[in-house]
Amino acid sequence: MNNHFGVVELINGPVVKGTKMSAFKVNEMVTVGERQLIGEVVSLEDEVATVQVYEETEGLRAGERICSTGAPLSLTLGPGMLGNMFDGIQRPLKKIEEISKIFIPEGIGLLSIDEDKEWDVHLTVKLDDSLGQGQVYATVQETLSIMHKIMIPPGIKGKIVEVKPDGKYKLKDTIAVLEMENGEKMNLSLMQKWPVRRPRPVSKRVPIYKPLITGQRVIDTFFPLAKGGTVGLPGGFGTGKTVTQHQLAKWSDADIIVYIGCGERGNEMTNVLEEFPALIDPRTNRPLMERTILIANTSNMPVAAREASIYTGITMAEYFRDMGYDVAIMADSTSRWAEALREISGRLEEMPAEEGFPAYLPSRLAQFYERAGCVKTLNDEEASITIIGAVSPPGGDFSEPVTENTKRFVSAFLALDKKLAYARHYPAINYLTSYSGYVTMLEDWYKENVADDMLELRAKMIRLLQEEEKLNEIVQLVGEDVLPNDQALVLEIARTIKKAFLQQNALHKEDTYVSLEKQHKMLIVIDTLYENTLKCVKIGIPISTIRKEPIFEDVIKMKYDVPNDQIELLDKLCEKIVTDYKELRQKYQ
Repeated sequence: MNNHFGVVELINGPVVKGTKMSAFKVNEMVTVGERQLIGEVVSLEDEVATVQVYEETEGLRAGERICSTGAPLSLTLGPGMLGNMFDGIQRPLKKIEEISKIFIPEGIGLLSIDEDKEWDVHLTVKLDDSLGQGQVYATVQETLSIMHKIMIPPGIKGKIVEVKPDGKYKLKDTIAVLEMENGEKMNLSLMQKWPVRRPRPVSKRVPIYKPLITGQRVIDTFFPLAKGGTVGLPGGFGTGKTVTQHQLAKWSDADIIVYIGCGERGNEMTNVLEEFPALIDPRTNRPLMERTILIANTSNMPVAAREASIYTGITMAEYFRDMGYDVAIMADSTSRWAEALREISGRLEEMPAEEGFPAYLPSRLAQFYERAGCVKTLNDEEASITIIGAVSPPGGDFSEPVTENTKRFVSAFLALDKKLAYARHYPAINYLTSYSGYVTMLEDWYKENVADDMLELRAKMIRLLQEEEKLNEIVQLVGEDVLPNDQALVLEIARTIKKAFLQQNALHKEDTYVSLEKQHKMLIVIDTLYENTLKCVKIGIPISTIRKEPIFEDVIKMKYDVPNDQIELLDKLCEKIVTDYKELRQKYQ
């Protein structure tokens, strides 16, 4: 620790001005006052520095000391992160609860992952091995589903001159010694430090080519997400953002989930902290927390820590990505993060831009989403980070700055609709205003792994839904009875698409997760229904007669009636549709 000292001159909430600080650096982490509150230098002008404090500053007085740490705000990365719950600057909430039951006390210091716990370590190197950045020198089976790989930190290379035997070690124990090219020796332990605001390096970026499979039909079929992609999930109050993110966390085929509760209500975060440990991972039938990290930063926690929580989450994700894992980040919600930026910007007396947000809001959002991607790691493995950022526009207004700017930087936009949510249509993703830029990128994957006609069927269903939207305007003016039969049929089929395919029950064991094969067969059933009923319409059979066939009910109920392991029943349903409507046509001919 460096021995630089400054003096507190002015305190404005989480923003503190200090003098005699010319020896400090921008972004350096400091401790403020007698209680040693954690802060970060955000600007320097001659002797005067502005410090952003990550804890409550109540009781802090002018004249108290500001001490340098000589390092930027950094995370401790190593075994013990999975299954843990942290605040916005990586302090473990379970450990803090032992110190204080109700609130996080000020001045408890920068606690991190448990340094006293012993881990079973397997060394994967031997004497005289030459190692470069990102290469693995030890492994720890952190949970039953995740092998934690201990890697050489970025920017370091050299030769192993000492290796300890396999056994039990603590985080800071030296397990090997590396002699670098300049002759210096470096002790290798189970942990490394990394500044949160600096992206971790990769070998190269890889074009996106495979989907993030979620088991949610409206997403996988209509608006597919990609591994390494960026997703905006905007929605007003009560539209189901959190439930949708829970479903994605539980069912998506990412290896590791990082869930950032950023500035949400305390009761909502309590639900997350209670529900997640109780969730069972469908892959392993063990607790989902074994491959999950939770970062909880409620709306009553210090505002500066909320601003940092997004960077804490993405840095942890990059660390696991560097091991070769596919990571999915749920940020709930980036609006609260932007509000924290706005509050701090106001206290720093910066010029406000649109709706009081700082002028650099777009660039900060871009920097965050830019850290997603499909990459080749330094160890030459393929891995990815997918960012799913919820946005909470005030009053559900999608034209406000955070939603508008998010739209610029994400390639998939899943717009949650208040009307759909109030009509109990969940997930309430609006099938007309949402979009995914990954459809063409994933076309080859869908053809090879699902079916050649999957995306053609998708396009056909979207066309029918768009046509229904236009027809609804006419229906509201003159009523449904005046429509010609073929247009009335479009309304019927569109209703069927919504009820049978787009609506999904998260609490039903057959409907909560649906495989891509079943999704494809369900599309074929609806398409078969449309084509066969259209033939009936063309020979003049009244729409009321076509609609009375019990087959429509069978199609709507197929999502519950056909188990995921018996999708051949959908083929039989198609045969029944063809047979029944053939018989109907014969009656009229």
